[in-house]
Amino acid sequence: MAHKFAEIAFTRTVKQVQEEMGSRSGYASIETGPDRNNVLRDRERGFIEARDSFYIASVGETGWPYIQHRGGPAGFLKVIDQSTIGFADYSGNRQYITTGNVLTNDRVSLFLMDYPNRRRLKLLGRMTLVGPEQPGILEQLSDSDYKALVERGVIIRVEAFDWNCPQHITPRYTQSEVEALIDSMANDG
Repeated sequence: MAHKFAEIAFTRTVKQVQEEMGSRSGYASIETGPDRNNVLRDRERGFIEARDSFYIASVGETGWPYIQHRGGPAGFLKVIDQSTIGFADYSGNRQYITTGNVLTNDRVSLFLMDYPNRRRLKLLGRMTLVGPEQPGILEQLSDSDYKALVERGVIIRVEAFDWNCPQHITPRYTQSEVEALIDSMANDG
């Protein structure tokens, strides 16, 4: 199969629903040709490393999905190579749901948003945890300017990704983006 995201996400049942809803013919063509959407290129690297937050989904032993928001300074989510991303996991609310979930099922899904530009990137991957016994990796994932306690590192081996259409993405802006817009308007005036 060519489009790795479709290979994973378009199960037999999904294809059946696509057929029933009349969208299957639009997706059938992406399932041929050379593999794609499984190797991160410059476009994906730039997008990923510009994010200051993302959502990550995992599935627990009960079969229920769990979605968590992760945030930090822009660039805290790092592209390690063409198929690997990672980040330093800082102390949070200490529920450890995602951490516990990946110990029994390493599959995760990430949803990265660029609200001002109405873009989003979905990633499917396999997550592993990095502890203090691997200080070199932890150092590579950490941000020296961010003074928070690193509890562990997270490495995600990207299996597939997909860019979504901008439909229904309402532009939203961070405080720093609004301040930059106001400053540029004041300097133009």
